[in-house]
Amino acid sequence: MSAETGAARPPSALVPPGERGATRIADRVVAKIAAQAAREALPPPPAEAAAPHATVVVLARSRPRSNGGTAVAAARVRVHLELGYPCDIGAHCAAVRRHVAERVGALVDMAVSEVAVQVERLHPAPHRRA
Repeated sequence: MSAETGAARPPSALVPPGERGATRIADRVVAKIAAQAAREALPPPPAEAAAPHATVVVLARSRPRSNGGTAVAAARVRVHLELGYPCDIGAHCAAVRRHVAERVGALVDMAVSEVAVQVERLHPAPHRRA
């Protein structure tokens, strides 16, 4: 509605895309999404293991393009894990990398250029007696 007349604005009076505001996703939100995605990609952890957590480094947030395109954010994510052992560590790390990049990209529309996975601790499986 127009402030002067109370009538609806014609579509041509809308703010051009290049001049609109932008939504900024906080780094801690991206970190929480990355940690949840890491938990989703792994089998249930041993009882004594800590849940995966993530730290996020935002590389760049580009400005809106003059042609009216939208701004694109990019991030590098570092995920710290504790895994049960024996396991296929490489397969678990690859699954976490893939899933974290997909979920962060899908949920916050942020390009994830790198997912670094650090295995902080391995928990041996309890011995079973026959």
